[in-house]
Amino acid sequence: MSLFRFYFRIMYCNIMNILEYYNINNINNVFYNVSYDDIFELEKEETGILTNLNTICIKTGKYTGRSPKDKYFVDENISRNNLWWGNINKSITIEIFNHLYRLIQNHYNNSKNIYIFDGFVGCDKTSRKKVRFITEYVWQHHFVKNMFIEATKNELKQFENNDNIDFTIINACNVVNNNYINNNMNSSTFVAFSLEKKIGLIGGTHYGGEMKKGIFSLMNYWLPLNNILSMHCSANIDNMGNTALFFGLSGTGKTTLSADENRKLIGDDEHGWNDNGIFNLEGGCYAKTVDLTYENEPEIYSAIKKNALLENVYLNSKNDVDFNNKTITENGRVSYPLYHIKNRKTDSLGNHPKNIFLLCCDGFSILPPIAKLTHEQAIYYFLTGYTSKISGTECGIIEPQFTFSACFGEAFLTLHPLRYAELFKDKLDKHDCNVYLINTGWSGGVYGIGKRMKLNITRGCINSVFDGSINNYGYYNLENFNFKVPKQLSFIENNNEILYPIKTWKDKNEFINIKNRLIHMFITNYEKYKIDTFTDYSIYGPKP
Repeated sequence: MSLFRFYFRIMYCNIMNILEYYNINNINNVFYNVSYDDIFELEKEETGILTNLNTICIKTGKYTGRSPKDKYFVDENISRNNLWWGNINKSITIEIFNHLYRLIQNHYNNSKNIYIFDGFVGCDKTSRKKVRFITEYVWQHHFVKNMFIEATKNELKQFENNDNIDFTIINACNVVNNNYINNNMNSSTFVAFSLEKKIGLIGGTHYGGEMKKGIFSLMNYWLPLNNILSMHCSANIDNMGNTALFFGLSGTGKTTLSADENRKLIGDDEHGWNDNGIFNLEGGCYAKTVDLTYENEPEIYSAIKKNALLENVYLNSKNDVDFNNKTITENGRVSYPLYHIKNRKTDSLGNHPKNIFLLCCDGFSILPPIAKLTHEQAIYYFLTGYTSKISGTECGIIEPQFTFSACFGEAFLTLHPLRYAELFKDKLDKHDCNVYLINTGWSGGVYGIGKRMKLNITRGCINSVFDGSINNYGYYNLENFNFKVPKQLSFIENNNEILYPIKTWKDKNEFINIKNRLIHMFITNYEKYKIDTFTDYSIYGPKP
């Protein structure tokens, strides 16, 4: 390995100045915007394992998913009146934040290596943000290099003035807050943000997704305040310029369904919607690998090659990957740069969407595989975000758990959900989008009795929208829900029972009981969105 390349980069970016800005004085082994080739060699020297796919695989220890109960924002003048305070965005004082910051500074002053990545979040150049990541492991540097947008040599000049950085994430995963009880915090782990200082701190967790979702939470703050809708969704586009969006929680199908060999991928997880159209926030993909096969997901499987990074994937004694083995976690992941997807939109931009899919992972097995929504119904289901949390994606989730996750990404919302719903409504009405509710959850009985919706059924439903065949046989109104469900679909040749949920259940009375239970859950959940200044969309939801 040529260390000259590292020292050249250090000299070019005045690395000493960068570290002094954060009161870090250790400048011995500092690496800046490291090349993939050098990352590969460094990872093999660190804790990474070289697999049969010529990728490095790392393990994150105790935390193999996000820790949402450990996320905090400083209560500051700059953000106090904008942030949606509560269980999602818990407050801490600036004194506690400074205490955590000192712990991290002391740690880094005694660290062996420091890695710095400067790049962008947001493919729209008018709204993108300059972000910096300081990490103590090369694999973390690799992760953010995959997931965010690399700056060119000329663009790196924008980062020479530290005050111009929009936000910095300092990851000190080995640091814990032993004073957390006195600080009234959940645990010794912390993911803490100060919008005034423009700094985020991560301690106690090695899970890579905390860095990615931390920045997404910030974009959920900045973009809507500028009338740009930030969205937890994937996006793709066909050769005619027709864009599609797929909203959903992790594990419910966003990445899988947007990776379509017949359409170009814009992005797999996080997007913005401005007056010009859709833009990806990221420079890479972060896909679940559980049960991954080339046959079912060729685009994703083929993206797992050198420069991709495997996370918490099971390896046998020969270091061969086994995507079917869930011993470590069901939330095994791979991150890779977007250019690993052959069929991609190279600028990561799209037109205003023609079709929008709300991916609802229904653990109660009440909803059909597809339903067409009015714009009013779309706002209701977007706002309520009924779905399931999939095992492994968060700490403590060991089986699917029903949830109402506002805007299909409640854990990452920094403003009140109604702020996003209002923007969503404006966009739908202005651009006359078609909206569909897609059940990627269960059919024929609740979780544990019924079966997960087959991928070919879900893909078939979505393709019927793309080719227009969904309209060939007409629709019926689903009782109690009052949305339109196709009576038949062309790709289902023999049995259309799956389009009529009650027909898939052996016990019809139990179906009715569960359905009524779910409807009352919808009604109860919506009460928190009833305020005088916002339209009451509950009349467009299910009725007993």
